Amino acid sequence: MTSAPQLDPLPDGVLDKLRQASASTIATQLFKRGFRQPQLLGVRPLSQVADGFVAEAFTMRFIPAREDVNTADPYRSGNTLQWEAIESVPPGHVIVVDSRGDARAASGGDMLMTRAMKRGAAGFVTDGGLRDGHVLAQLPFPTYASAVTITTRAAWHQVADLQVPIGCAGVAVYPGDVLVGDRDGVIVVPRSIAAEIADPSLEQEQLEAYVSTKIHAGEPLQGNYPPGEDTIAEFKAMREEASGD
Repeated sequence: MTSAPQLDPLPDGVLDKLRQASASTIATQLFKRGFRQPQLLGVRPLSQVADGFVAEAFTMRFIPAREDVNTADPYRSGNTLQWEAIESVPPGHVIVVDSRGDARAASGGDMLMTRAMKRGAAGFVTDGGLRDGHVLAQLPFPTYASAVTITTRAAWHQVADLQVPIGCAGVAVYPGDVLVGDRDGVIVVPRSIAAEIADPSLEQEQLEAYVSTKIHAGEPLQGNYPPGEDTIAEFKAMREEASGD
């Protein structure tokens, strides 16, 4: 296992503010800063009872299995990195797996997901497959994958390393990056700008909630979406009145 990178803590409140914004809102803030494609395309939520997560990334990298290394009894072959990841992920972090987009074998299943949940992990994300989809659908733990796969991980995948930069669904993920998952999918927020976009994301989310009430009331897009100066002024006045200022 690679030594975990030493990262300065994120400023207080950053993750809480991002939790109040949708992945789409945060993606817009990233787009404004030049990050055009932060979404893990094809990765979808499996749990029907967990709404999502916002968490720092704990990474796992797979390579193709090979017959002289991955024996018929892989769980006693000496490579225990997959278990080490589950048993060492810091509470509140999300495990992110580079499965090379290969769903021919699962990146994990019910037992590993349940153990990760019990240890306090925020979720589990892979660009490959996960087993036991019927169980994960009812597990109150955010799991994201490209497919539900029956075949065991060791049939195609060798766990090569933990806590290294990876690619997941075509997006670079570094240990400590912030991942945001909701019902629509997962996006990656570079750690270096997480604090920068936290307040604007929350502000945009609140403004768009106000705009939504106007659109649902039958008002036109013009001047409302995107919000014009008058709509923004109305929103700010409403917020000040609600706060008692």
